[in-house]
Amino acid sequence: MHPAVCWWRRIAWRGACALPSGTFPDAIRPRSHQPSFPPNSTSTRCHSSFFAATDVQRFCGGHLSSVGDSKLLPSASLSRVGQLSGREFSSSNKAKHKMTASKYQIAERGAPNSTDYRVYFKNENGQSISPLHDIPLYANDERTVYNMVVEVPRWTNAKMEISLGEGLNPIKQDVKKGKLRFVANCFPHHGYIWNYGAFPQTWENPDHLDADTGCKGDNDPIDVLEIGSRIAKRGEVLQVKILGTIALIDEGETDWKIITINVNDPLADQVNDIGDVETVFPGLLRASVEWFKIYKIPDGKPENQFAFNGDAKDAAFATKTVAETHRFWQQLVNKEVDNNGISCLNTTVDGSPYLVANDAADEVFAKSATGGNPEPVSEALDKWHYITLK
Repeated sequence: MHPAVCWWRRIAWRGACALPSGTFPDAIRPRSHQPSFPPNSTSTRCHSSFFAATDVQRFCGGHLSSVGDSKLLPSASLSRVGQLSGREFSSSNKAKHKMTASKYQIAERGAPNSTDYRVYFKNENGQSISPLHDIPLYANDERTVYNMVVEVPRWTNAKMEISLGEGLNPIKQDVKKGKLRFVANCFPHHGYIWNYGAFPQTWENPDHLDADTGCKGDNDPIDVLEIGSRIAKRGEVLQVKILGTIALIDEGETDWKIITINVNDPLADQVNDIGDVETVFPGLLRASVEWFKIYKIPDGKPENQFAFNGDAKDAAFATKTVAETHRFWQQLVNKEVDNNGISCLNTTVDGSPYLVANDAADEVFAKSATGGNPEPVSEALDKWHYITLK
């Protein structure tokens, strides 16, 4: 079996032979291939921005409803996480390092599977925020745990991304030639093979020439791959630790892909640097590079290229890269550089010229589209492409 398909089985049953799918515990059993709604559908219109073992309130069409009876944990509880650096994520301290649940909520607007569909973000008080500017990059005081905004859950195809040009930067689906964009299934992969998203409060400056890659930034927040066992939800805010990075060169621009794992994942204490990834998730790094090389080929584009011959850099290198993009974001949101078409509207960044009151942000949300014309389910979801690299 190809590594991209079976790595989860190998880590779940280390030292054991391959077992029939029926013998897998529910926690790691693959999802059924016959969901109650079409692939990439957003027919589940109302859900919280996290789906871990805690409860929150959620928005649905602008109306607040609650999930469970538990109260949200205050953000200060994140500071209780101990100093987590490198291999301090040991199994003896695993329970202490468990992160609290995300305090963010999502509100979906527009018809699902239409160009009007958006996923907006709100804080625990139901006030509208920007996921790019108002969610902190760092999830603990020691700056060793990071917030990741999930744009694309694993094994889905809809190319969802934070909208840079729109106020409050909602998640929306990329559009190509007037049609919603889906990534192709390239054998043996189906959709995205990790939970895919971005780090808030980061920006790859298109005017900065990276000394390591020799290319400028791609004008986006830095991309994140989360490799844990659980399939995340669109709009979820995960707490992750950095393991390393690979550097995609996308049409001549540096496009960093930061490799992370949810700190609450059962295997999080076993992976603390890039070398651990190959040990615990054998084949995943190679499969990840292959995925990025070939995923645009069905659209008629050439094979993507990588810096460093596709080799992954370690956690220290990746951490430095993320910190640099955070500094670029600070320059952006403080209007020290041109905004390059990015909406920097925010409600929390002290001193930012783009700072607005909560009611002004809520007004932006209230004016967002609520209709739209859903497109037919894309044929790309059911098609498999066989790509041969030279």
